[in-house]
Amino acid sequence: MALNKSQGNMYEFVTHTWNTVKGTCPHDCGYCYMKGIAKRFNKPQSPVHFDESELKTNLGSGNFIFVGSSNDLFANDIPADWILKTLNHCDKFDNRYLFQSKNPAGFNILMAHPVARKSVICTTIESDIIHPQMGNTPTPTYRALYMDTMPEIDKYVTIEPIMDFRLDLFVSLIKRCNPKQVNIGADTGKNHLSEPPKEKVLELIAELEKFTVVKQKSNLSRLLK
Repeated sequence: MALNKSQGNMYEFVTHTWNTVKGTCPHDCGYCYMKGIAKRFNKPQSPVHFDESELKTNLGSGNFIFVGSSNDLFANDIPADWILKTLNHCDKFDNRYLFQSKNPAGFNILMAHPVARKSVICTTIESDIIHPQMGNTPTPTYRALYMDTMPEIDKYVTIEPIMDFRLDLFVSLIKRCNPKQVNIGADTGKNHLSEPPKEKVLELIAELEKFTVVKQKSNLSRLLK
């Protein structure tokens, strides 16, 4: 198998993506872009599974790889041995890795593994409010609290797709994560989400910039017109 060149613009430092866990994500988020791709091509998603053939992938050296970009490697229903096989393979190569999850409690497995020393972690927090499109994910508060418990490691937060929020509470949750960077993006899949108005988004950005770096994804411009 070959590494995939990174096509997104959320993480400017990521060079490639690599996925060992494939199929339908256990979180079942209503806005999932993988669902959108399957629908567009009229092709149902396969059940979640571990692709053993990916363990033959040469991850190279000097890369910064987003591991699990199309599924959540640390979701509650993902077997621990799938995670360990993935981490063990990563550790064979001289790279850096980004791991992102909406279940940051699962990062405990990563933090106990040698590959943690060359990794960064990220969680998605779309709002402080529990919106129905969040599917089976842990609550935003749960995610923030677990990120707060992680030991010394570079941490990031992604707010995408941003949904309506309560400013003070939302900023408080993000701050608990102690993020090195916060990335903000909007819905691109026409999922009829409850979105904040321009003024509210600008207020959020101003508050976040008081304690971290804020990166705006290009799709956020739709909300800032």
